[in-house]
Amino acid sequence: MGFYIPLALIFLLGIYLVSRIRIVPEAREYVVERLGVYHATWQKGMHLLIPVLDKIAKQVSTKEQTCDFEPQPVITKDNVTIAVDSVIFYRVNNSKLYSYGVEDPIVAMNTLTTSTLRNIIGNLDLEGCLTSRDSINRQITADLDRATDQWGIKVSRVEIKNITPPREIKEAMDRQMKADREKREAIIRSEGEKQSAILEAEGRRAARIMDAEGNKEAAILNAEAERQKRIREAEGEAEALMLVYKAKAEGIRLLNEAKPSDSVLTIQAYEAFQHAAYGNATKIIVPSNIASVTGLATSIKEILK
Repeated sequence: MGFYIPLALIFLLGIYLVSRIRIVPEAREYVVERLGVYHATWQKGMHLLIPVLDKIAKQVSTKEQTCDFEPQPVITKDNVTIAVDSVIFYRVNNSKLYSYGVEDPIVAMNTLTTSTLRNIIGNLDLEGCLTSRDSINRQITADLDRATDQWGIKVSRVEIKNITPPREIKEAMDRQMKADREKREAIIRSEGEKQSAILEAEGRRAARIMDAEGNKEAAILNAEAERQKRIREAEGEAEALMLVYKAKAEGIRLLNEAKPSDSVLTIQAYEAFQHAAYGNATKIIVPSNIASVTGLATSIKEILK
């Protein structure tokens, strides 16, 4: 009986020690205090929590987290009160500072974000706030990251989700935007009509140029055709004259070779005078030595020699 009591005690002690084993999961850290004082930061894995002495003071997630704060009223440089809705992306990079640096890190970041927004936007007018979100985001991120280092927090970025101006300002902006759109539409329509008129004028000018070029080319072709026609007619007349002269020369040559008698020459002379009489000439010049038909024949014979 006395042998089982120590075994039972050892068994119970083992169960108790096993119950004091703590397994830290991935992406989490445990802040451990010993006798009420910070002792260690447990990361992923198995750890033994000493009874009575050790206590897990805080469990911290090292994942990236977001804080979506309520819209904060901020006054711009031109005295317009706007509501700014922002969201912060952060992660814990030092669990000890996160546990002991500030009482409530989320409330502290909210307060710090509000004051930073007021400082930045207070130096901008309404139009600058609406058109400079990226610049505001970068500046807030840099300021918050420096301020939260002492709390063990790393601010990765801050996003301005929405900037809401007062209702009357928003209505005035809507009217201005509508007027700007109508103005741009009128300008675009006017530019389109202008371009259309220019294109039409250029088309008419090109058509006139093409017509003028066509008329010029047609005139050139007609002139060239007329010139070729005249050349061909002149060449035809010249060739006809050449043929006539060749025929006459050939006739004279044949007549010489035939050595015609006075009777034949007399007949030829009559025919020549007959053709001269048929012509348009009003005067006929007769050689002075031609006194008779025989003299005329003799003259023609002399010519044919």
